[in-house]
This record gives sequence, C-alpha cells and structure tokens, in this order.
Amino acid sequence: MPINIGKKKESDFSNPLGLLSDCHRRIEQFLDVLIKVTNQARGGELNEDQRRALEVALRYFREAAPKHTSDEEESLFPRMAASFDERAQSAISLLDELHADHELADQAHSEVEALGSRWLSEGVLSSDSTDRLGASLARLHSTYQKHIAVEDNEVFPLAGQILSSADLAAVGREMATRRAIDLKPLESKLSTLSGGEKP
Repeated sequence: MPINIGKKKESDFSNPLGLLSDCHRRIEQFLDVLIKVTNQARGGELNEDQRRALEVALRYFREAAPKHTSDEEESLFPRMAASFDERAQSAISLLDELHADHELADQAHSEVEALGSRWLSEGVLSSDSTDRLGASLARLHSTYQKHIAVEDNEVFPLAGQILSSADLAAVGREMATRRAIDLKPLESKLSTLSGGEKP
C-alpha cells in the first residue's frame, strides 16, 4: 500500500469545510494545467500529453467546478447569512464579494471552454484566440488567488465557528447529493456531527 508522506488526507462529506478547501486545491491544480498547456503550445498543434491534459482540465471546470460553486452559493453561504451569531454580520459583505467573484469566474470559464474546445476540435488556435485564452486564464488566476485566500483563511474558519453541527452535516449531505454520492458509509459520522450541537 503506497504511503504519501507529507500529503494531507482528503476530507469527506462529514467535514464539508475541509472538502471545500480540498476542492480549491483541485481548482488551482487544473487552472495551472490550462495555463501551462497554453504557454507551452501557444495555439499550435497539441502533443498527446497536452491534448489529454487540456481535455481533463476543461472537463473538470465544465462538470465538477460548478458543483463547488453551488456548494458555496446554495448550501454554505445562505446558512452563514442566516446565522444569529454576531460574527456572521462581518461575513455578509465578504459573501457578496465572493458571489461577484463567482460570476466573473463563470464568464471567464465560458470563454476558456469555448476556445479550448475549438483548439481540441480544430487542432490549432489563431494568435488572436490564443491571446484571448491567455487573458481569460490570467483573469481566472487573479480572481481565484484572491477568492480562495478569503474563503480558506476567513470564510471557512468563520463558518466552522458560527454554524451548528447540524448545519454543517446538512451542508455535507447536500454536497454529496449534488454528486450523486451514496452517504450510507458515512451516515454514522454525519449523524454524530448533526446530533451534537456546538456549545
């Protein structure tokens, strides 16, 4: 059995805040892949490794990343905004900014998806399209760098303090449902989480 030294074990749905943070690492990883392929090939013909990397990264942002946004926008943020804890008020303006970031990222991802798909289907991109792809990826990098730092360092720790165990368990269940994940193996952990309210 392989041992990963120094690598943090992935969170599961019984730790939704940890899982959201793990998703950030995948966003960073796949965005880096898109940037690297674009910088290497510059719109030219893709080799087999570049083509596979581009396909996988585009699929991640097309299929998995929107679920992460829904996890935050539909499950986490509304519960934080509805909290009676006074500290929740400091999060409200942050949540508005994060929502705006999601909209900016969606626009940039639409262009990256269109240009990346064209590159895969036609084999090459014009220099103008390559420049647009590079600019969209640079916008995404800048947006995510700030956005992820705010969520990982401020929003998620605050959510862990102000949300009840039952709220966090509900967030985990909703996240699993979005991914059609069977929660039976984790149900005892989730029940423990939702049964013991935070003091």
